Amino acid sequence: MKANFNSIINSEIPVLVDFFAEWCGPCKTQSPILKDLATELGEKVKIIKIDVDRNTEIAARYQVMSVPTLMIFKNGVTKYKQPGVHTRSQIMNIINQNL
Repeated sequence: MKANFNSIINSEIPVLVDFFAEWCGPCKTQSPILKDLATELGEKVKIIKIDVDRNTEIAARYQVMSVPTLMIFKNGVTKYKQPGVHTRSQIMNIINQNL
């Protein structure tokens, strides 16, 4: 996943990464919001999920200390990072700032 992750976040299209864990209750709240946005936004943004328990190296590299944590990358650069559940409108605002 590491090499693939690097190529994904180096996209010119914003990439929203949801760092989550299977055991995390708030992550389960965040997930359907992201699925709806992925459908609505289509090719404007790429939304991926990274399980921190299965991808400890990636989580450590980006200092993900709690889940869920949302990050946005564009051309490999971190444009946004914030832990906690985000509302649909919060995520839309963040994405629109980074298009």
